[in-house]
Amino acid sequence: MNIGVVEKIADAVLYEGYLLYPYRSSAVKNQQRFNFGVLYPSEFCKLQSGCEAWEMTTECLVSGGDAATVEVKVRFLQMIVRDGRQEGHERDVSTLAIPLERIIRRPLLREFAFAADAIKGEVELGATQIGKRLFRFTLKIRNRTKVENAASLSRDEALLRSLVSIHSILQTTGGEFISLLDPPEEFKAAAATCQQDGAWPVLAGENGQQDMMLSAPIILYDYPKIAPESAGDLFDGTEIDEILALRILTMTDEEKAEVRIGDDRARLILERTESLPSEHFQKLHGALRGFNTREGQPNE
Repeated sequence: MNIGVVEKIADAVLYEGYLLYPYRSSAVKNQQRFNFGVLYPSEFCKLQSGCEAWEMTTECLVSGGDAATVEVKVRFLQMIVRDGRQEGHERDVSTLAIPLERIIRRPLLREFAFAADAIKGEVELGATQIGKRLFRFTLKIRNRTKVENAASLSRDEALLRSLVSIHSILQTTGGEFISLLDPPEEFKAAAATCQQDGAWPVLAGENGQQDMMLSAPIILYDYPKIAPESAGDLFDGTEIDEILALRILTMTDEEKAEVRIGDDRARLILERTESLPSEHFQKLHGALRGFNTREGQPNE
């Protein structure tokens, strides 16, 4: 189990789309916040055209005996207004390791709240035995925040009561998670029964380990990794670090000044990029790695 490797990927998921280049709040692309995986208050969702969600479901397979347990760590951003702009505060909710055999009989419900009930939600863990030593584990996350006058809420106002960039890290002891992207032949039929809503679970950690999964609102491959050449988060995993770094260096003094007095995380990106040595840019220009022909994924 290597939780550090998984949390590094989870951090990238947490801040994907948080701010986009040129990292200025006045930039058009940053006028409306865009994040993957937002759970809004249910009252707000009911008034929308069906594109907003207040609940997320993850299902995955666990192979193991009666002693197999699963524990979950749910992570998200809570948006708080500071100096007239929304900034994300990291939140997490963890459950104790729960035997799968126990939650077959009765699902476990864990409620949570932050900032004097500005955010309220619940995590539900359940399981179904679908074969000898085989369980389908179910995780549901719901936004239970109450809002008044939901019909008059703007999207930005609703975000202040939402679970933003929500994802979860699952760990098992006494059992093994089964890949849903490339399940062994004996588990393919069972894998097809797993239903996902708003998230997709993949094996995480070191290659070959099967005790951890990352369930994210972005579809990843098994054992996702951050490229070792990356100097740090840029809030846009679909971009190329080299291009973004070079673009940041071409910003005007006025643009950089606006970034420095804006979001603290954007300021850190600017300061980190300006301090990068020239040899680091050469590393960003390209790297050649092997290829795993079985899984169709790049090797480390």
